[in-house]
Amino acid sequence: RSQLLSFSLLPAPDADQLLNSLSVDPDAECKYGLYFRDGRRKVDYILVYHHKRPSGNRTLVRRVQHSDTPSGARSVKQDHPLPGKGVSLDAGTAEPPMDYHEDDKRFRREEYEGNLLEAGLELERDEDTKIHGVGFVKIHAPWNVLCREAEFLKLKMPTKKMYHINETRGLLKKINSVLQKITDPIQPKVAEHRPQTMKRLSYPFSREKQHLFDLSDKDSFFDSKTRSTIVSIARITSLLANGVYAAAYPLHDVSNLDTRFISLLYEEWARYGVFYKYQPIDLVRKYFGEKIGLYFAWLGVYTQMLIPASIVGIIVFLYGCATMDENIPSMEMCDQRHNITMCPLCDKTCSYWKMSSACATARASHLFDNPATVFFSVFMALWAATFMEHWKRKQMRLNYRWDLTGFEEEEDHPRAEYEARVLEKSLKKESRNKEKRRHIPEESTNKWKQRVKTAMAGVKLTDKVKLTWRDRFPAYLTNLVSIIFMIAVTFAIVLGVIIYRISMAAALAMNSSPSVRSNIRVTVTATAVIINLVVIILLDEVYGCIARWLTKIEVPKTEKSFEERLIFKAFLLKFVNSYTPIFYVAFFKGRFVGRPGDYVYIFRSFRMEECAPGGCLMELCIQLSIIMLGKQLIQNNLFEIGIPKMKKLIRYLKLKRQSPPDHEECVKRKQRYEVDYNLEPFAGLTPEYMEMIIQFGFVTLFVASFPLAPLFALLNNIIEIRLDAKKFVTELRRPVAVRAKDIGIWYNILRGIGKLAVIINAFVISFTSDFIPRLVYLYMYSKNGTMHGFVNHTLSSFNVSDFQNGTAPNDPLDLAMPTTGASCSYASGAGQASRASRPMGTLSQGRRLPAPTRARWVLGFLQTWRTTF
Repeated sequence: RSQLLSFSLLPAPDADQLLNSLSVDPDAECKYGLYFRDGRRKVDYILVYHHKRPSGNRTLVRRVQHSDTPSGARSVKQDHPLPGKGVSLDAGTAEPPMDYHEDDKRFRREEYEGNLLEAGLELERDEDTKIHGVGFVKIHAPWNVLCREAEFLKLKMPTKKMYHINETRGLLKKINSVLQKITDPIQPKVAEHRPQTMKRLSYPFSREKQHLFDLSDKDSFFDSKTRSTIVSIARITSLLANGVYAAAYPLHDVSNLDTRFISLLYEEWARYGVFYKYQPIDLVRKYFGEKIGLYFAWLGVYTQMLIPASIVGIIVFLYGCATMDENIPSMEMCDQRHNITMCPLCDKTCSYWKMSSACATARASHLFDNPATVFFSVFMALWAATFMEHWKRKQMRLNYRWDLTGFEEEEDHPRAEYEARVLEKSLKKESRNKEKRRHIPEESTNKWKQRVKTAMAGVKLTDKVKLTWRDRFPAYLTNLVSIIFMIAVTFAIVLGVIIYRISMAAALAMNSSPSVRSNIRVTVTATAVIINLVVIILLDEVYGCIARWLTKIEVPKTEKSFEERLIFKAFLLKFVNSYTPIFYVAFFKGRFVGRPGDYVYIFRSFRMEECAPGGCLMELCIQLSIIMLGKQLIQNNLFEIGIPKMKKLIRYLKLKRQSPPDHEECVKRKQRYEVDYNLEPFAGLTPEYMEMIIQFGFVTLFVASFPLAPLFALLNNIIEIRLDAKKFVTELRRPVAVRAKDIGIWYNILRGIGKLAVIINAFVISFTSDFIPRLVYLYMYSKNGTMHGFVNHTLSSFNVSDFQNGTAPNDPLDLAMPTTGASCSYASGAGQASRASRPMGTLSQGRRLPAPTRARWVLGFLQTWRTTF
């Protein structure tokens, strides 16, 4: 009955098809829900909604309202149900309870679906599904609609004409053939990845020039990716946000046995067993679209470029291991004969300690603080620039292969929220004008002009009114205050961790166990870094939600503007959140300590912490490695694997409770659109890009302190590619294919990080590392041209009788001086000697050179980099 009532909704040929579908064999249902009930029209898009029995009285009232509208055809379309297994009310049905909220959603759906029918799309409803209370609207785009929209979108389609791709000749041809034979085992076994000698000429589709295109098979001329792009429903976002529809998505294509997209993608791309192979990027683009294809292409290029960086980083690390026993400063610190007694690390509770107790830390710091580290910093600066240029070339080649050379992004439609805000402003403005006109007498001769203006304005008030900066000023002010507040919260948390480190060090110093007291620095550092890691992971989630809320209240006009503003805010907050603890250790820890007798205190109670005798670079390495590896392991991998699995299990248990006893049989009979509905919705590429950009910062910004960072990033990305691929193929609903010719704002962020990395690495080498002080000592102060005496050169002596009241150690008897005179040593900094109260011994300028010397080295490094590029 519902099919016969829908004849008025379809053109004559489709009515004939519908007649034939009445006698179609029952096996038509076995096409996995990829087709309409006639078994011929393919489902291009799915709308999902929650349904209840509507209230009878309000249905009558609303339909009478529709019959009064001037568009009679539209009201007829809404009065008749869509073809399919819908639920209709009979005249004798008892009236259910009134539910105005559900009725409003239902009538909005009817109005929206009526607009789709007017646009030429064909719809079919299915409410008799295995999922309780969920209905589906299947959408099919006929040939004429596909042609019309393809011409409007200027889609480039392959023509009948083919041309030959010029091949390399001579020596280059032989080299390419050898490389192809070598790399053949790591190439994916798909036709799209093989070198092509012939290529079809592509041309923007035109209905007037259909003879230019190969239309021998109209069903496959527009593939499923192109059809989803054409049929992707505009203005559906607001309906989804208001709960009118529960979901909207294209179906995963499992019908074409010739191409076998899903099986090919899974076998050659989404399995961990093919981690060593190249990605079938062309196949990914053919199924998911250019935007997602570009993301995986960029991720593949980034991972590929990490291989040489990892090799060089391993060489630098092995060089440090090989020269560890030849490092004279660490040997002097470990020499028991020197028996240097150091001043306490905290007031009262901490005791004097021997420098030789920090032997392990000093030896380990040489692994990451050696002359090869400087070379590696310069290498990574060149690597970052090379990576960006290599990606630009790769992107241009993909644009040529994917026929995007002449593609220009069209202006997006205004967002529904923006139009609502503009409409509200327009109505307020018009009401104010009406109030003014009430007090001003209007001439009768001009009344007809006002009527004409009102009629011409119609409902397009939003075309003449725009949101200005004055309208957005409260939102901008809220954004500024909120971002400053959240950055201040991050700084406050870092300060809290600093206080924790100071307090914990003092508390552990009072422990009676010698083993605990000997490992105070390692215990405090490790626990503080773990606290930082947990806080960073939690704040990342909080800042992501806050960034989205701040972007919403700005009411950007288009989706592109919304996405760019969201990315900028989220990146800024997550950048500060992830790198603030590392910046503190690299550039602030140990810089404002003071000296014995004149220490610097926080809140007049907590003495500022010092660096280890071997410098802060080792602690920076620990901080960077734990945060980087922890974020990759917990946030990027466990969350991406565990949370979707947990959500899938919860949905399965919920459906099992709602389904009849023969649950397993119902699962087998589910249609494709029901299976896809149970998958996770696609949330965009912003989280995927964000985690890789933050990782790129870890690899480049502080790589001078952790040469193994590229290696761990490489290992993570090898897993990340297959994890993301498996997620897109098996865990997520199929996203709508979106055309794009670049990675957008992410490229500018990468460039900014690359330039910032040069500056930060230069400062790390000059201010955090001991590289420059050792060179200065070697060429200016060493008597025999060696590093012997460097440790003693960096220390100053302090008379223990000059401690301020209440700051001296409680157990001074532990001080066993090898010579006469009660004094302890401490690492002196620039300018501290002038403030010392005449400490005993020779006060050198110390390990930290004056700022002008370090600044000249930094400027020279930056000038060299600028000249190179």
